Amino acid sequence: MKPNILFFYPDQHRYDWTPLNRSLPLRMPNLELLMGRGVSFRRAICPSPLSAPSRACLASGMRYPGCGVTDNGDRYPLDLPTHYQRLRDEAGYHVIACGKFDLNKPEGNWGIDGKNDVHEWGFSDGINSAGKYDAVNMSAGEPDEVIAGHAEPGDPYMAYLYEQGLAKAHIEDLRHRGHSTDPTPLPDHAYSDNFIGRHAVRLLREAPRNRPWYLTVNFTGPHNPWDVTESMWNRWRGVDFSQPVASTKLTPEHHVGIRRNYAAMVENIDRWIGLILMEVARRDETNRTLVVYSSDHGEMLGDHDRFGKSVPWQPSVGVPLVVAGPGVDAGRTTHAPAENSDLAATFLETASLEPGEDVDSCGLWPVLTGQVDANRDVVVSALRGWRVIIDRNLKLVHTDEDECRLYDLDQDPAEQRDLAPEHPGEVRRLRDRLDRELGAPG
Repeated sequence: MKPNILFFYPDQHRYDWTPLNRSLPLRMPNLELLMGRGVSFRRAICPSPLSAPSRACLASGMRYPGCGVTDNGDRYPLDLPTHYQRLRDEAGYHVIACGKFDLNKPEGNWGIDGKNDVHEWGFSDGINSAGKYDAVNMSAGEPDEVIAGHAEPGDPYMAYLYEQGLAKAHIEDLRHRGHSTDPTPLPDHAYSDNFIGRHAVRLLREAPRNRPWYLTVNFTGPHNPWDVTESMWNRWRGVDFSQPVASTKLTPEHHVGIRRNYAAMVENIDRWIGLILMEVARRDETNRTLVVYSSDHGEMLGDHDRFGKSVPWQPSVGVPLVVAGPGVDAGRTTHAPAENSDLAATFLETASLEPGEDVDSCGLWPVLTGQVDANRDVVVSALRGWRVIIDRNLKLVHTDEDECRLYDLDQDPAEQRDLAPEHPGEVRRLRDRLDRELGAPG
């Protein structure tokens, strides 16, 4: 039987907040165990640092210009094939997912059961939930209506909170949260990622045993707001963190508080990695399950006076990428350039399917097995307003105003010194290559 595929796909986990970074006091023992079993990519990036286009690139195997989604205001075009469809229809996989798909983001059309469009995208079963703010906006209506109690749920998670009598407290908390680091009023069982984790376990338990399965777990964390439960908050009291780079906003104490809560969300996701892998072990399928951890994009966490994503800095475009399982080299780290939308081709190849010449995704198996040092020589990312190309240690940022910035990521990982004026030849070379990779702008 073909290998199963288990894909952990959280929202907004930046590349350097993993066990590879020993300077941070992170607690991710389960991800660290996966790293010991597989290959960890130190310089993976996302195809576009915004949820809807990044997830569209992964679904389609296309880079940003070809994914059909330019920003969070676009929904995934149903006439654009997905690798989920091919795994289900051509390879016979039981394709399942839970959490925040973000393929129909602007419509907010999840359905209370979370099954709207799920089959059309290529899933055999699943439960599609809204993101943190999307769920509240769709279920809350106008703020005065929220206070008056006239709101109704628009997705499975908010429906659960209404059933538990917790929806109004949650909505009110998010309405006023901003950068607050106080604990959420929600109990642990009602926390969004715990809701998603339970559904992942359920979907696995219900998966047939006579065919391979593919499961994507789309956690909502560690996306802002910094809404951790009281037990999560307490576990990080007194833990210190370094300050953001080139930051002039918020106090040092506030930054530490935000980073504690971010670390708490990452730790909670890691806990679910362990619980879901235990379910795989109960099925006696550990040795035939490919396990992957990545994220749709990163998080600035105050660097360069920014929070969130959507910008070309490395904390925004960089993502974790760990692959472990049958046939993968154990305990190896690599600087091989990788775009995490390359997972589309990798998953298809795992199922013995050819990715096809009409996709941009480039399978990672030659790197995972040590046959080559890298399967790409450059990687790219883009969003409205700018494009990025990284060639070994050099990173070029090109804006729609035809401005270029050049950084040496080896010598200047915080991207504080623009080398473009000193190296016009490298700027021209990388600009020309960027046009070949993504097409000329305009």
